[in-house]
Amino acid sequence: MITTEQVKELRDKTGVSVMQCKKALEEAEGDMEKALLILKKKSTEIAAKKSYREATAGTIAKGERDGKAMLVVLRCETDFVAKNADFVAIATAIADKAISEGEEAAKAIATELVSMGVQKLGENVQLGEIVTVEAPVVGVYIHDGRVGTIVGLSGGSPEVARDVAMHVAAMNPEYKTRADVPAEATDKVKAMFAEEVAASNKPEDIKEKMLAGKIDTFFKERTLLDQSFIKNPDQTIEALLKASGATLVSYVRVATA
Repeated sequence: MITTEQVKELRDKTGVSVMQCKKALEEAEGDMEKALLILKKKSTEIAAKKSYREATAGTIAKGERDGKAMLVVLRCETDFVAKNADFVAIATAIADKAISEGEEAAKAIATELVSMGVQKLGENVQLGEIVTVEAPVVGVYIHDGRVGTIVGLSGGSPEVARDVAMHVAAMNPEYKTRADVPAEATDKVKAMFAEEVAASNKPEDIKEKMLAGKIDTFFKERTLLDQSFIKNPDQTIEALLKASGATLVSYVRVATA
């Protein structure tokens, strides 16, 4: 006879439904450890069946310690599940593991947590990116669980790093500096504007300046240090960092979709 207390104990350990816990205990003839193994096996099977379904929603969790920050993307199918407390708890547990023991340890624990999450939440759940930034000063910003950024600085302050991280989340720069723009990207942009400039009636030397100006403007809008700071459009990110005594070390940006 399976008791209510047994079902509650198994549910507290796994988080799956009362009915699933009762069935597992019945199959295990009341053996709690065996029931746990049954649920884990079933969760793996369910996860495999749902893995083909597109996971276009999700949440981002963070882990931080002195001089290091990590972001973990956990994906699911719907925004409804993305905001579910159990789903967010899984992402947080993986992020905590990542910052305390490293990325591989996080991936290992994610395998079991994700499988159980699929069984409990009824959607395809997938571990996405795990990204890391290490620097003397780090700032983390997560917007609505959907966009996450880390900025690493040498000098400056955590507040400045977080401000730049907020900017990166909003503006999504493609490059850190103009030096990071590959030659092929410049060639494509040059070709894109060349026909437009050629159609003008300006002298050739003016056309060359026009083309250079258009290319410069195009990449300024896509290069972090050249972008206007969202909290003060009269100041570039490069000027903000200089005024703060900071140098940009690196940055990362991840999104759930």
